[in-house]
Amino acid sequence: MTYLELIFSLNSTEEFHKDLLINALSEIGFDTFEDTGQGFKAYIPESELDQQKLDGLAADFAELFSFTYVLNKIPHQNWNEVWESNFEPIQVAGKCYIRATFHEAHPEFEHEIVIDPKMAFGTGHHQTTALMMEFMLAEEFQGMVVLDMGCGTGILAILACKLGAKKVLAIDYDEICYESSIENSELNKISNIKALKGSKEAIPDQKFDIILANINRNILIDQLDTYARASKPGTSLFLSGFYENPDLAILKEKCANLGFSFVKHKELSNWVAAKFKFNA
Repeated sequence: MTYLELIFSLNSTEEFHKDLLINALSEIGFDTFEDTGQGFKAYIPESELDQQKLDGLAADFAELFSFTYVLNKIPHQNWNEVWESNFEPIQVAGKCYIRATFHEAHPEFEHEIVIDPKMAFGTGHHQTTALMMEFMLAEEFQGMVVLDMGCGTGILAILACKLGAKKVLAIDYDEICYESSIENSELNKISNIKALKGSKEAIPDQKFDIILANINRNILIDQLDTYARASKPGTSLFLSGFYENPDLAILKEKCANLGFSFVKHKELSNWVAAKFKFNA
């Protein structure tokens, strides 16, 4: 698979301008982003790029602030080299250490997760992944049955298992994410994750104790009714991949209509993760 790399340079000094642009790009298929200091890089499979949508998006934002971008093709076989040159270990809440296979282990952390950095989204570096992991580290997972939607590398599913989950179903529509979640589960010696390739239609007719969904606002809105059908009284729902304004209010209203009550949210660099409880 050939990926396209768009390198955006922003003349604006407002951080939220970059975040607005990234959010809009994620809604038209871009699945990985990398900060460059002067802007960011955005990646999308070549087959999924809708040039008309990209042109329209660029024209809309050009009225708000100034930016430029250039387009490069990245052959699939070069992607690991790109990731390895940029992947640095991180820690979350002082409890979880996330590293690649080529980094030194740090067993002094309560939880250590090894991620083979491929094209799959979810290495812990993005604010939304970090926020979800912060929520998870404060949640009770022992003996729980968990659904991880848009699992990416499988990082959240792996953490759920390390926190004591009985079993985890990890679903992603992307073939690379599906394969990556399986490989990373094996790297971390996790055997109770079942990976499926698909979207909301792949969710089986069963109830989950905890549902994790780090995707984007539009997909979350589309899938929330399916999450409700997969919930039981007391199910915890964790959502991320969106902004506080206006996204959080929209999602809270949709969740309330489906029987989810809002518990609280976390915010980091304008990105948000939120916790809900199913009451219906």
